[in-house]
Amino acid sequence: MASNSFDRCKILDNILEHIGGTPMVRLNRVTKDAGLECDLVAKCEFFNAGGSVKDRIAKRMVEAAEQDGKLKPGYTLIEPTSGNTGIGLALAAAVKGYRAIITLPEKMSQEKVDVLKALGAEIIRTPTEAAWDAPDSHIGVARRLNAEIKESLIPDQYTNPNNPLAHYEGTAEEIIAQCGGQVDMFVASAGTGGTIAGVAKKLKEKFPNVKVVGIDPNGSILAQPESLNKEGIHSYQVEGIGYDFIPEVLDRQYVDEWIKTDDKESFLMARRLIREEGLLCGGSAGAAVVGAIRAAKSLKPGQRCVVLLADSIRNYMTKHLNEDWMKSHGFIDATTEKIEADKKSQWGGATIKGLNLPVAVTVPEITTCREAAQVMQSRGFDQLPVTSSTSSKLVGLVTLGNLLAKVASGRARLEDPVTKAMFTFKQNKKFTEFTVETPLESLSRFFETNSSAIVTENVSGELQVRHVVTKVDLLGYLIHHSGAEAVGTR
Repeated sequence: MASNSFDRCKILDNILEHIGGTPMVRLNRVTKDAGLECDLVAKCEFFNAGGSVKDRIAKRMVEAAEQDGKLKPGYTLIEPTSGNTGIGLALAAAVKGYRAIITLPEKMSQEKVDVLKALGAEIIRTPTEAAWDAPDSHIGVARRLNAEIKESLIPDQYTNPNNPLAHYEGTAEEIIAQCGGQVDMFVASAGTGGTIAGVAKKLKEKFPNVKVVGIDPNGSILAQPESLNKEGIHSYQVEGIGYDFIPEVLDRQYVDEWIKTDDKESFLMARRLIREEGLLCGGSAGAAVVGAIRAAKSLKPGQRCVVLLADSIRNYMTKHLNEDWMKSHGFIDATTEKIEADKKSQWGGATIKGLNLPVAVTVPEITTCREAAQVMQSRGFDQLPVTSSTSSKLVGLVTLGNLLAKVASGRARLEDPVTKAMFTFKQNKKFTEFTVETPLESLSRFFETNSSAIVTENVSGELQVRHVVTKVDLLGYLIHHSGAEAVGTR
């Protein structure tokens, strides 16, 4: 009953044969950004036919029930689910000709509902806040329907031993083969817990020293020790993981460590996986990678951490993929939005500090126009910051063009102080101060209408000049770093 590594070169008898054999992909940019020394690889379960790891257990539970005579032609499949198991069962029902009824908490995405309907499943929504053992919970409603509908079956992912077995015999064996027999750490988020329990059991048989890390969202109580669940039971937005009870198939003896995650960091990481690694995954995958990065910091060069990405972005097009939804739930604030925008840009979040600018040449305000012109001529500059005569405070900027215009028109003489020909920042808004932490993205936008900028530092309440930056500096950076990126050194 192990999931088969299908041959992509042959014609499959039906889509259920496209379950299992999912790819293992190295995480590159995320790993580097986190400063990890180990190899971090992702088991991409969203490549299964129905888009999630739950396709494995759906197929296994249906086929086992058929073999045991519990599921026969004309029967109805009923399942309480957060959506993915329901989609897997609806997929199997569509192929095999069964009726499918799915009970689904209201918080689950509209995309899951639409996919279930497209597969022919009947859907009953239940209150998200209902306790698992309440009559109106998705589990309670499924049990009532099972009692009312003759010739119906609840595969019951929460108690069905075929849930962890699908991963013990299938997913884990694939991981071992794909990793060439080296797995030092395995990380997965937990819902029913069948995935992490099944994979962990097999891995620990093969690799006694492997560390298994479970990811549990704040608001759930799956984690151990109990002190980790200090927030208690409350609602959260990440779908498909966590529960307010301990499912029977979650054998926690195989989990060495639990890490709690929150909605914001999970969704932001899922968006990063899409943007930086090209992995079109769901929110629980983001949670898993957040936890994997924390746990894998203990690993050394040459060691490997495998993290399981459970489902696809297809289920969340109107949720964490949507920026308006993220903002409305407080997951993207002004700072986060700016960071994301910078990472999307050609500047990659770099700041003025990365330009490695020379220390600025300045002149005090008592300098004459003649002396300022001579400095610019000898240095090849076309502008100079002007500072206070009594301190290093920035008071203005003199440009070669403006100085020449003032002298030529008689509005200033060469022996006049440079203040007669300079721009003062209080009177003129053309020039704006920047710091070394200013993103190059912002500087680039400024240069769309301006030619230069002064980089300052606030020292005891005074703006002191550090650098002058021009369009030429920015262009030089772009040329150098785009070339480096092209050969993979960035």
